[in-house]
Amino acid sequence: MAYLNKVMIIGNLGADPEVKSFQNGGKVCNLRVATSEKWNDKNTGEMQERTEWHTVAIFSEGLVGVAERFLRKGSKVFIEGQLQTRKWQDAQGNDRYSTEVVLRGFNGTLTMLDGPQGGSGGTDAADYASKPSQQADDLDLDDAIPFATMNANW
Repeated sequence: MAYLNKVMIIGNLGADPEVKSFQNGGKVCNLRVATSEKWNDKNTGEMQERTEWHTVAIFSEGLVGVAERFLRKGSKVFIEGQLQTRKWQDAQGNDRYSTEVVLRGFNGTLTMLDGPQGGSGGTDAADYASKPSQQADDLDLDDAIPFATMNANW
């Protein structure tokens, strides 16, 4: 029998990415992504909205760098990863559980849907194109990705 553990989310970041370093030199990037659904209540006709918050943990070095450099609060992203539940203990020693979307190895994708710097009006390729004095040789195209998809194996 085959098994599948895959999560796909399109939403907006509720805060700037939080990057932590490990003693072994690795990094993890934690994101909080909001997805919302809207509908009209059949009884009252009023617009209703429900927002779900998702915790995302990125362990892939390349994707951590991209998230750290380009994502900000409000950025619209497409996330594809796996659900993972981890057990931890709070300050009182009680067992707690957290379920998060994990991007690791070849099992994760991060797509920036609104360009670098998200909704904060960051620089993108169109900004470079509008500057006539800018030479193509001077462009750092890694900083000017208007729409980019990166797999976890980058």
